[in-house]
Amino acid sequence: MSDALCIDEIEEDIYTYADYLEWNDGKRYELIDGRAYMLAAPSTDHQSISGELFRQFSNFLLGKSCRVFAAPLDVRLFDKTVVQPDLLVVCDKTKLDKRGCNGAPDMVIEIVSPSNGAEEMLRKFQKYLQAGVREYWVVDLDDRVIQVHILDKGRYISSVYDGDAVVPVSILPGFSVELNALWSVLE
Repeated sequence: MSDALCIDEIEEDIYTYADYLEWNDGKRYELIDGRAYMLAAPSTDHQSISGELFRQFSNFLLGKSCRVFAAPLDVRLFDKTVVQPDLLVVCDKTKLDKRGCNGAPDMVIEIVSPSNGAEEMLRKFQKYLQAGVREYWVVDLDDRVIQVHILDKGRYISSVYDGDAVVPVSILPGFSVELNALWSVLE
């Protein structure tokens, strides 16, 4: 997840997906509850972790029905909420179209940058929960920790993994991520 700057601190407009589609200034945005947030370019550490996670997920999913995607890819959760998670897994191909994912992906991974605020994480947590994302990971590069949120009866059950833990992917039985291997791309 890249640094976010709310552009409507200047403008108080509420935007929809139709408005979002017309923004053609070469910048990346997310739309959350109709408020526009400009995204900054991710760091090299962020991209290294994103690339390693993509590789591992992609290798596991080879020949399977689920697919993994990396940002930028629009995920239209609601008419006034369009996000670009760092990684997402979609198992229901009817949710995919030429513009991205229409509806909740099965899994979302956000990579926290030093300047991402807690407020942004909370906003996205609530939107992913509301949309029904079955598994949501937050990868903290600084602390080398992964928060895993599993949807259960309308709420997230959360766990934290660090050190040399092996993180199971609940939506993909038989697949897990070894943290030692993941963090090694930063060395």
